Amino acid sequence: MYEKGGGIPLNNKFHKDTETIHTGYESSSHHGSLAVPLYQTSTFAFETAEQGERRFAGEEEGGIYSRLGNPTVRVLEERMTALEKGEGTLAFGSGMAAVSAILTHLTKTGDHIVCSRGIYGCTFGLLTVMEQKYNITHTLTSMGTEEEIEAAITPETVCIYIESPINPTMELADLKAVSAVAKRHSLKIVVDNTFASPYLQNPIDFGADFVLHSATKYINGHGDVIAGLLVGRNKEDIDQIRGSVQKDYGGIMSPFDAWLLIRGLKTLSVRMQRHSENAEKFTEYLKTQDMVDAVFYPFDESNPQVSIAKNQMTVGGGLVSFTIKGGQQAAQTFMNELKLIKIAVSLGDAETLIQHPTTMTHSGVPETDRLKMGIDDGLLRLSAGLEHADDLIADLEQAFQNVAEQHKTLS
Repeated sequence: MYEKGGGIPLNNKFHKDTETIHTGYESSSHHGSLAVPLYQTSTFAFETAEQGERRFAGEEEGGIYSRLGNPTVRVLEERMTALEKGEGTLAFGSGMAAVSAILTHLTKTGDHIVCSRGIYGCTFGLLTVMEQKYNITHTLTSMGTEEEIEAAITPETVCIYIESPINPTMELADLKAVSAVAKRHSLKIVVDNTFASPYLQNPIDFGADFVLHSATKYINGHGDVIAGLLVGRNKEDIDQIRGSVQKDYGGIMSPFDAWLLIRGLKTLSVRMQRHSENAEKFTEYLKTQDMVDAVFYPFDESNPQVSIAKNQMTVGGGLVSFTIKGGQQAAQTFMNELKLIKIAVSLGDAETLIQHPTTMTHSGVPETDRLKMGIDDGLLRLSAGLEHADDLIADLEQAFQNVAEQHKTLS
């Protein structure tokens, strides 16, 4: 609803490392400012009353009101469109605002959603509310084969909603299989790509219609923003959501948060490489520990889904989950012994973080459903930060040793 910022055109084929820095912005259009300016304004003045009329009628591009569009936010949206290989992007005030917007857009009373099993706890909560209040039902299922997906589809199914890798079990959905089934039934595909980031995975390449992110995580990378992003394969879909659900529900992103995300995106490529390197080292280390029952990482060669992972992702990402012997008590004791690694529920920050899904991110999921998702009381999720891997592994080592000593004392 205003002039585009210029910069690299969306149809140019640059490497992602370049797109994260340049797409959607041309400094000559902003007094030569190298950094994207922060347009911290709620509204925009019209030169004439007739200009205001034309802009509201959609006959002229330009600023109207920041809930409807903002130049700083638009740079972020164009950059994400390029990174996810879509045709349009919407920026939201949180990841859950993005989830709510797309599910509201795609569904009506009586519809059904097929979901990957093991989804974010708040997404599960939203699906529960939609079922209780609006009779929009859902089925959680494995997305490993076409047969499993087909079995979950009903005549009322309108879309397939996926996390891959799944939070927090790191289970993968086979995006090619999902796409094949969706085409046969004319279903829309929504993929939460938060765990991989657009640097490691592009679901639109595999048939997804919409890709969303909790931009709080890897897109920002610094732990100081709450935000969400929704990318669409087709511009028409994004324009429709912008002019209806986003405009009227109002879950928009502030210009300042967009400015912080633009800054964070500039280092996405180098951050994702370091996150992934550290996660790979965590995986190999954790597999040597007697207290660890199982380790879950997409690119682990012992992972039965490793071929799916390597087909969809460039590297394994920065998240590792593992099950510790002794259940919840042992898991919490272990976390309390860590010194450098912080206990916190986010991910993608410069700091390495650990959390206990049963009592934290998925505490609102009923136990029966949680266990079906593969989340038992001993499961821990580790988000690899940017610190030196040797220091982080030393912290894990001393925590394992202290827990072992405590166990010996008690026995």
